[in-house]
Amino acid sequence: MTADPAPAAAPPVLEVRGVRKTFGGVVALDDVGITLRPGVVHCLAGENGCGKSTLIKIVSGVEPADTGEILIDGEPVSRMTPTAALRAGIQVIYQDFSLFPNLTVAENIVLPAAIAARSKLYRAKRLRPAAERIVQELGLSLDLDEEVGKLSVADRQLTAICRALVQEARVIFMDEPTTALTHSEVERLFELVRRLQGRGVALVFVSHKLEEVLSVSQEVTVLRSGRLVAHGPVEEFDVRSLTEAMTGREVDDSRIVVEVDPGAGPLLRVESLTLPGAFTDVSFDLRAGEVLGLTGLLGSGRGEIAEALFGVLKPESGTVELGGVRVRPGSIRSSIAAGFGYVPEDRLTQGLFLDKPISDNIIASSLGEHARGRLFLSPRRTAETISRLFDRLRIKAPSVAAPVRSLSGGNAQRVVLAKWLATEPRVLILNGPTVGVDVGSKEEILQILREAATAGMGVVMISDDVPELVSICRRVLIVRRGEIVGEFTDDRIETHRIQEVIAA
Repeated sequence: MTADPAPAAAPPVLEVRGVRKTFGGVVALDDVGITLRPGVVHCLAGENGCGKSTLIKIVSGVEPADTGEILIDGEPVSRMTPTAALRAGIQVIYQDFSLFPNLTVAENIVLPAAIAARSKLYRAKRLRPAAERIVQELGLSLDLDEEVGKLSVADRQLTAICRALVQEARVIFMDEPTTALTHSEVERLFELVRRLQGRGVALVFVSHKLEEVLSVSQEVTVLRSGRLVAHGPVEEFDVRSLTEAMTGREVDDSRIVVEVDPGAGPLLRVESLTLPGAFTDVSFDLRAGEVLGLTGLLGSGRGEIAEALFGVLKPESGTVELGGVRVRPGSIRSSIAAGFGYVPEDRLTQGLFLDKPISDNIIASSLGEHARGRLFLSPRRTAETISRLFDRLRIKAPSVAAPVRSLSGGNAQRVVLAKWLATEPRVLILNGPTVGVDVGSKEEILQILREAATAGMGVVMISDDVPELVSICRRVLIVRRGEIVGEFTDDRIETHRIQEVIAA
């Protein structure tokens, strides 16, 4: 899939010039600009913390700029506010879509426009036709009467796009739009993007999936450390050059696999694990120092397998043995005591205490190991563990006292890793370890996992990022409808082979 050529140059619908923004003396943006034209898809790239989110907040009126100017249709905007941004047709679709799960698709599409128009009553008969019209115009098959909370991620995203268009969006920012989508859903989204281009909508993609955004974009802007470091037509970039512009260095994405003792017995043995409706007859072994990949489409059962290993779910039958000792099924406490660690897919709601400092999060799962007596923690041991892991994982923060909420996605993920490495697990299970993480942080996180495997830890990685699995895993298992349907080992581990089995 390649990007369509940019349409003939049209006057910009939105221009940002020389914007600077500081927070408490820290420079978030320094002399940054971007130009968006009707019908052009723009890739806004950069590592976490580079200033992308700050730029979007300024453009959408959430944050004021210290200096610089914003122009709509060539006219300067004296003061950009959320209301002014909406009236100008600027919409932001965030990762959570900001939808009402208990309302229908139709209500989610039209209610924000009614609220913006200061309507005091919702009149379904009068407003519903607007939802029907936009869904028909885009050729979508959304059920307008379905509650949004029951929709797939892809359909929730389409609902959010329809909502933006009902409000006559002229510029749409899409934050990580393909993170939770399958390959076919991504294709469906990109088809819709092309239709939006035809309507003259300017789109901005913010994503860490560089191959995807390059395939659909016509222009690229790269930020690094709050400054504009690269800009131009998409033809001037490929994944490697874009990565280098984002990070300021060459990133090694070659296959680097930790060697495993061929004579060693299994550290982890899973036999005939079954949970009706989730997975059936799942069996595999894992040796010390081995990195094992588990992949498949969303809903394949791969996540449920991970949760069963860690005791979140209780399988109906089958056994799990770690180090030759059977682990009690359905018990998180027993799994941790046996030597399991688990990095969940949703680090924000399941993996971290966002308002607590980094230090508290790092030792949250290893309080027993740092206890002094029954009621107190050992200050010395606690401080040593926090300092060691803060440095080892290269967490970028002013200090360990900084709240986790203030961190970028990549650094928040490092804190989750640190929390479980503090328990010194024998097997570490990671569900989507680099989702929403920039390319530089991804490389560093994978290297941390290689180092852990080299030290003898077994690693199970669940991911739909096949190139990521190829780069680190010695074996990759394919899950489909709750069953393991394929296994790739050593020289058979190639991206196209794995993707073919997943899509079969």
